[in-house]
Parts: sequence; C-alpha cells; structure tokens
Amino acid sequence: MQSLTPESFETIAYEKKDTVAYVTLNRPKVLNALNQRAISELRTAFEAVRDDADVSGVIVTGAGDRAFIAGADIGELASATPVEVEQHSRDGQALLNLVESLGKPVIAAVNGLALGGGCETALACTIRLATPSARFGQPEIKLGLIPGFGGTQRLARLVGRGVALRLILTGEMIPAEEALRIGLVNEIVEPSRLFARAEELLAQIAANAPLAVRYAIAAVNCGLDGSLAEGLALEGALFALCASTDDKTEGTKAFLEKRPPKFTGR
Repeated sequence: MQSLTPESFETIAYEKKDTVAYVTLNRPKVLNALNQRAISELRTAFEAVRDDADVSGVIVTGAGDRAFIAGADIGELASATPVEVEQHSRDGQALLNLVESLGKPVIAAVNGLALGGGCETALACTIRLATPSARFGQPEIKLGLIPGFGGTQRLARLVGRGVALRLILTGEMIPAEEALRIGLVNEIVEPSRLFARAEELLAQIAANAPLAVRYAIAAVNCGLDGSLAEGLALEGALFALCASTDDKTEGTKAFLEKRPPKFTGR
C-alpha cells in the first residue's frame, strides 16, 4: 500500500500556520463522508501533529458550508462484509482515540452536518464550536446499525446516558442550539467568526505550559473511565509530575515576579 504523507492526501487537506494545524475533510461532493481512505489519511495527519513539536493545537473541519462530516460512506459500507465492517469500526475507533489522546487541544469547527462518524469525530475533539446551521446526530439506527466509532461511549459520557440513548435510539438530528443546551457543543459561533474563534481559544491554551496542557487533558479523559478515587489518584500523580518540570519553576517564578511566563515545554 502507498505510504501516506500530507503530499499524497486525496480526501483531506492538511496545512500549518504558525503553531496551528488545520485538518479539513475535503470530499464536499459527498458531504465529506468518511471512507477508508479518509480514515487512513486522517490518522496520518494526526500522527504528524502529535509528532510535530512546533504544533500546539489543531482545528478540524469540513470543506464547504454544508457538512462537517456527514457520516460514513454508505456506498462503501453497504457492500462490506461483517469482517470488513468490524475492521472499519476498529480503524475509526483507533483514529478517534488518537484525536482524543493527542496531548494537544483539538477544536472541531462544525460548519454543517455532523452525523454518524462526523458527530463521533466531534465528540473525540477537545472543544466543539458550531455555526448556527450545524446539525448533530447518530442516525445509524435507521440503517440497521449502531454507532461504531465510539458514539455509544463518548456521547453518553458527554451528555448523560438518558440523552445519549434518546439520540441513538431515535436517530434524530438536533440543531446547534439543542446541542449547546445538552452540552454536546461548547459555543455557537457565526460562520464568519468560526475559525477566528477557534484560533483565539488555541492561542489562549498555547500561552500555558505545554506539559501541563497535556497532563490536564489526560487527567480528564482517563479519569472519566474510572472511579472518582482512581481519577483523584491520577490527578495527584500528574500534579506531582507537573511539579517536576522546568515550566512549573518558570510559572511560579514569573507569578512571584509579576511578569508573563516563558514556557519551554520541559
């Protein structure tokens, strides 16, 4: 199989500006549906982000103004065998696990439909911004399926079991206002401000200590998977780990000296 690099991407666009990486699903004719090629290319892009010390955060979006990601490529899915479908699910889960545990903030700039795998992609991101016309849903039940990229797990953790089950079992599509009300979306932003707002948030985060950002993301994500006692133990361990860094020394010193800190990520 051809080795995937940003230069060989067919289904996504990958760009870096200063310390921000922009990952765009670029299949507007099919509403940015996720096929196997797109999943592979997204994984390559996020691995590049993870390994690039110059990148402090990511904005992920969809090409055009109709869809963020409208779900899986149904034409591809319809002809797949059960074994192939399971592998498709595992590949999608691995991709979104990578997004969630990247150690750098990932902002979903949702500019249209976020359905099925698109909603699941947004769920794996650190922060979700949406335009007023955005729509969210897990409609797999209408195809005789269930969410396969983590939707049954992340949606319930984010909005609660009852709301998640309602959305998954009805397959209904909800507007951005409802997504904001239930906590699926962090903010609703006008289309002309969507990327500017995402960049503002990433700049706020990037002004802080990179290791502390990474450990804070890990503490929240991993802590949700265990008991409160386990989460507190993890928090304490990561708190102590932060205390061993040069950034902690610089941060506390800068505070006492009443000056902006100069973090180095060490």
